[in-house]
Amino acid sequence: MRMSVIGCGYLGAVHAAAMASIGHDVIGIDVDERKISSLSDGVAPFFEPQLTELLQEGLASGRLHFSARMADAAGSAVHFLAVGTPQVAGGQAADLRFVDSAVDSLLPHLRPGDVLAGKSTVPVGTATRLAAKVAETGATVVWNPEFLREGWAVHDTISPDRIVAGVPDGTDGESAADLLREVYRPAVDAGTPFLVTDLATAELVKGAANAFLATKISFINAMAEIAEAAGADVALLADALGHDTRIGRRYLGSGIGFGGGCLPKDIRAFAARAEELGRREAVGFLHEVDAINLRRRERAVRLVVDALGGLVFGARIAVLGAAFKPFSDDIRDSPALDVAVRLRGLGADVIVTDPAATENAATVHPQLSYTRERDEALRDADAVVIVTEWDEYRRDLTPEHAGALVSKRIVIDGRNCLDSAAWRAAGWTYHGMGRR
Repeated sequence: MRMSVIGCGYLGAVHAAAMASIGHDVIGIDVDERKISSLSDGVAPFFEPQLTELLQEGLASGRLHFSARMADAAGSAVHFLAVGTPQVAGGQAADLRFVDSAVDSLLPHLRPGDVLAGKSTVPVGTATRLAAKVAETGATVVWNPEFLREGWAVHDTISPDRIVAGVPDGTDGESAADLLREVYRPAVDAGTPFLVTDLATAELVKGAANAFLATKISFINAMAEIAEAAGADVALLADALGHDTRIGRRYLGSGIGFGGGCLPKDIRAFAARAEELGRREAVGFLHEVDAINLRRRERAVRLVVDALGGLVFGARIAVLGAAFKPFSDDIRDSPALDVAVRLRGLGADVIVTDPAATENAATVHPQLSYTRERDEALRDADAVVIVTEWDEYRRDLTPEHAGALVSKRIVIDGRNCLDSAAWRAAGWTYHGMGRR
């Protein structure tokens, strides 16, 4: 099937390459000509496992192309809208300027029977508003939210755990649902649930999913605060809770909290839209979820200060991690970098290392020192802070190896990802988040 993907940022580039890999003819469109040039050369402008290989395979097959001309989208049966929806400046709501601009540019190239499938995360009601704008072209607006995990985006696109198709009532909606079912035929045939809903429900699914995930993460971090005050161990608490099948253990890992370009801004936009709908009380808890999440960053800094006896000025601190999560170079709202910047503000000599994100981090926070070499960061450190749980730190780094490099054996485990007993046995002063 011929399709276009409008917007070739993180979501769009992955979607375009993945759709080509399952046999579709795909044209990716973006106004950023440098991004288009890079993608056309088979080079992803960001780090995502497997994406470069998928891009190169798609380009070599002739099924994948990229262009800065919206006119090249003409003739596609389905147009996936994958542009960003950042947080509006000075507020909590989603900024829909890029969505509206993309749709306006696409309008002259839509034909009767075309499907415009939104994948961007938008406030509920956006699809209906866009449908009115698109109606005169004879095309149908549907909403097909994405549920990608950075680091696993290729897998989650090709083998999703569910596919949601929000469609309008009537035969146009039924036809559009059938078309999307064909788009995702390999996944559907493999047993992936294909859920057909109304437009509003499909828009709400992504926001609700992010709100629930953020709540679960912040819940265990709130329990970490109580565990610290009571002398309990939040990791053992999470294990005990996780055996309850109603709760489950996944995402009950206490640490310095979540970040990235989606979860924080999406829950804020979700709450802002609920308030616009007159339902502020229904999402009041999300404001506390956000507050708990941000408090954990300050707690990590306090652990470092206390471990150094309050003598932070001039201390050399190795910060292991810059990306907001492993297998990504995304530093947007990164808790890891926030901790590093706070420590630098206290006068510490901070050196940050990360396998993928140091270049991005240096562009935004040039006041910090950086190296891609883990051992270089550890050398002569007075304290080590693990803030992104890359395998290079949580699995491959032994306390003996690290101990031979540092000046003082002090480690703050901001992700509770180390074997605390092993590190203590090797002579380290170990501090976790909510741990004894």
